[in-house]
Amino acid sequence: MITIQELLFNRNLDKSAKIKLVRHKQVGRDLYNLYRTDRPAFLAYQNSQSKDVFNGVDYIVSFIGEDGLLSRFIGVYKLTDRKKLAGDHFEYQMEEVKEVFDDLKERVIIKWENAISWHQWIKNEMEVLEIHPGLHYKQFTDYSDFILNFHELKEIVTKQYGDWKKMLSVTKGIYLISDTKTGKLYVGSAYGEDGIWGRWNKYVSTNGHGGNKTLKELITDDPTHGNNFQFSILMLLPRTITADEAIKKERLFKNKLGTNSFGLNNN
Repeated sequence: MITIQELLFNRNLDKSAKIKLVRHKQVGRDLYNLYRTDRPAFLAYQNSQSKDVFNGVDYIVSFIGEDGLLSRFIGVYKLTDRKKLAGDHFEYQMEEVKEVFDDLKERVIIKWENAISWHQWIKNEMEVLEIHPGLHYKQFTDYSDFILNFHELKEIVTKQYGDWKKMLSVTKGIYLISDTKTGKLYVGSAYGEDGIWGRWNKYVSTNGHGGNKTLKELITDDPTHGNNFQFSILMLLPRTITADEAIKKERLFKNKLGTNSFGLNNN
């Protein structure tokens, strides 16, 4: 068994320091997406606590909680300051320990011991379950079983992950883009030779707009706006479907979701 302690101490994390393992998870909030798309907001969340949980701590080893007890490593942070705010709230200043641990970030998955306690001293050993190659943090399982944020889609497409490419290339379908910043939706259809893979490849190569007029305007105004997009599949279509039949199905979903009147579709 390999533990997270072995990985960290082998990279010269100070064994004599006071170190806590911290697992962030909040019901109804996608903290991993926040970490990937708005790092300052995530760090503000991490640095502000309702109790003085990091008093006397030199470093925290930070994780984001996933399904069950799975926890994804996102970095080591050195505490540099601590302030008591109104009531029992505390705010901490932290500096990330970069370079030494960068190649492990988002790749290492551990099993969190004692799920009730979200912050624990490093002496509590925790097993490393996986170390993903690259940042392959989502493996393909089923067409209806995923929502990809734009960071994830870009990685999957640019690194040509075989499981995703194989399954999305052979499939045509109706897909949904959700703008998590505005709540607006965009419905599209993929009926070309390379299926959904080919169409989503276009979004990656255009920084998120895929040639759509409304999406292009958003990206022109703010080149980082595509980071707010999430991609999912609404319906699979037969390989033999014609363009006209696919567009008819696309129009049906536009009407169901009101994306022409209240969303991001413009036709």
